[in-house]
Amino acid sequence: MKTTVVVLIGMTILLTACGTQPIKHDMMGMPMTTTSPLTHVHPNDAIAHFSVASKQYLPNEDASVTILIQNKWNKPIDKFDIMHEKLLHLIVVSKDLTYFDHLHPEYVGGGRFEIKTKFPASGHYQLIADFTPQGMGETIQTHWVTINGQQKKEEKLLPDTNLTKRVGDKEVTLSFDHLMAGMDLKMNFAIRSAETKKPITDLQPYLGSLGHVVAISSDAKEFVHVHPNDSKASGPDAAFTIHFPKSGIYKIWGQFQHHNEVFIVPFIIKV
Repeated sequence: MKTTVVVLIGMTILLTACGTQPIKHDMMGMPMTTTSPLTHVHPNDAIAHFSVASKQYLPNEDASVTILIQNKWNKPIDKFDIMHEKLLHLIVVSKDLTYFDHLHPEYVGGGRFEIKTKFPASGHYQLIADFTPQGMGETIQTHWVTINGQQKKEEKLLPDTNLTKRVGDKEVTLSFDHLMAGMDLKMNFAIRSAETKKPITDLQPYLGSLGHVVAISSDAKEFVHVHPNDSKASGPDAAFTIHFPKSGIYKIWGQFQHHNEVFIVPFIIKV
């Protein structure tokens, strides 16, 4: 699951570009680590070249994101395994982690994925591509994008004092057996009706699973993506096994589906 850049013919204005090495870089071009307990990374075998183009550098303008997957000889990789019903998952988060989106670019052939999106505000955004080249294992690569304009003050991540939240007509409680880095933890989302407090037992599969969880550290250097222990469950509990690579503050987004609508519940925790 990890990144690089190439200028693709037909793209207009590049917002940012990263290097040609298959590792994550921060906004100053310094290398960063990307971690996931479910990742089998082959950094010399698959490299993601990101290109982001827009007519303007401003928020809420249409932006075309292209991701070209190549091997270490700069030849396109054109065969991918389907992972949770998609060939590539693209997570977009703002630097302060207040914004989150989970997208699925279209595969147009020749190792190239494309999608149009909008960035809601000025500032820095991290694109996290999760894909599985055939025979190479799951891979994550990342890329930073900068959107111009007057930047709002970044919000400091503070751990939630209450791990029960209301999202729409749902009430979701997050719990752990313990919170320590460097080991497998049991994590559970208990989902009930916010009005009646009755457990919701008819959750629907979302992308082939009961739910999806993404966790990112406050410095945006650690990325974790996990799926439920029981893919056939339907609630009210969604149990996961998660491994935080190091201590610190993380923001977690749980994604679930009910009555054909996907809902996202965020939590901030200290590990």
